[in-house]
Amino acid sequence: MFTYIARRIVYVIPIVISVALVCFLLVHITPGDPLVAVLPADASQELAQQLRTAYGFDRPLPVQFGLWLWRAVHGDLGSSIATGRPVLSEVMRAVGNTVTLAIFAAMIGFTLGLLFGLIAGYFRDSWIDKLATSFAIAGVSVPHYWLGMVLVIIFSVQLNWLPAVGAGPGGSGAWAWDWDHFRYLILPAVTSSVIPMGIVTRTVRALTGDILSQDFVEALRAKGLRETNVFRHVIKNAAPTALAVMGLQLGYMLGGSILIETVFSWPGSGLLLNSAIFQRDLPLLQGTILVLALFFVLLNLLVDIAQAAIDPRIKRG
Repeated sequence: MFTYIARRIVYVIPIVISVALVCFLLVHITPGDPLVAVLPADASQELAQQLRTAYGFDRPLPVQFGLWLWRAVHGDLGSSIATGRPVLSEVMRAVGNTVTLAIFAAMIGFTLGLLFGLIAGYFRDSWIDKLATSFAIAGVSVPHYWLGMVLVIIFSVQLNWLPAVGAGPGGSGAWAWDWDHFRYLILPAVTSSVIPMGIVTRTVRALTGDILSQDFVEALRAKGLRETNVFRHVIKNAAPTALAVMGLQLGYMLGGSILIETVFSWPGSGLLLNSAIFQRDLPLLQGTILVLALFFVLLNLLVDIAQAAIDPRIKRG
């Protein structure tokens, strides 16, 4: 197991370097001058050149990438052009809010997805299966930003049960474990959970139905094993693939949904990324994309290790 983990970690290193290179290049190949956001309309050429030198934009791209990567390794992602604050503190504050939202959304989506998928797979081709599959298809097909606006209209505007935007009372961007803050989390978490719920439901349904049709299940039943024990074997065989799908979906949610966080004004990484794009804030844009990509790579690594721990056949392969 230790050898497998070490090999997976070694594989991650070139992926991380490639991700950093892509993050750096993507924001540099777009047209426009990032200093336009902070320079006044009547700024002189001397002032523009001073700022360009201060942010390192006057150097060749390979030199810029090398310096940026070296500073990033040491925890320095530069300063935001728009606000002047350190990028790392801005990103980590936003990522913390996104992680909170993603965890609650995953709890809702994965619980319902596993439940619907197992029931649908066990009662395959029955009305229960058709009902659960309909929920899954609707969850995958309905645009989540549209669903978010519908929920706001129903529960915030008409019923006045839940707040529509923000992360806390008075427009607070800091999370606290109390009901006043939790009320702001319900609508965006439910909206974010819909797509993962549908994907997990369809995946687990297909896995459960396929495993139940295999010969070893019939052998277990022929030996007189109780149906609950048979189903336990089915869950164990379906767990590695289901875990991989849930890990990917959690990674997507941790990446932050720009549309959902914009609809609910949730101060997470998606909203921060949206702001950085419109302000052409290159240091903030690079830092946000890099941190989110590293989160995704780390999560995939953890899923790989968890799969190997559940299914020894993966290590042997």
